[in-house]
Parts: sequence; structure tokens; C-alpha cells
Amino acid sequence: MSIDRSLKIKDALSRHRNVLSRAERIDKLKEEERWSEGDSLLGLAKVSHRKAVTGKKEKEEVKAESPAAAAVVAAPAAKAGKK
Repeated sequence: MSIDRSLKIKDALSRHRNVLSRAERIDKLKEEERWSEGDSLLGLAKVSHRKAVTGKKEKEEVKAESPAAAAVVAAPAAKAGKK
């Protein structure tokens, strides 16, 4: 039996997960220098895995990259002023 389309999640694999796989835990422990190659794969130490919260991006104003682009943007405004 297949899952209904409304229940499927678009970014299921890229979202934040609370539980890490054994390989991910070992990588995290290596980064923290708490695991070496000779250590056992069973009974690994706990690893904190926090979700990174990012701030909202502010909208940047559109800037003309060249004088020619600025002239193209200004031309419709000049035509509107002549009417």
C-alpha cells in the first residue's frame, strides 16, 4: 500500500533530525576529538545535536550594476513624466 500524496513531505531527508545515525555520531565525536580509531563502535558517548536557528534575511534594494542598466530603468519613468 502506498502513502497518500498529501502526507508526503517534500524535504523529508533534509530536515532536522533529533536522532543521529552511528556514523554521524562518530563523525561528530571525531570533530570534538572524543573518539579515536581503536575505540569500540558500541556504547558511543552521547552527542548533542542542536538545530541551528538562522535569522530572517532582510530584503536588499535592487542596485543597477552599470550605467546602461540605470538608463533602461530610468527611461520608462521619463516617458511617464512627458505625458
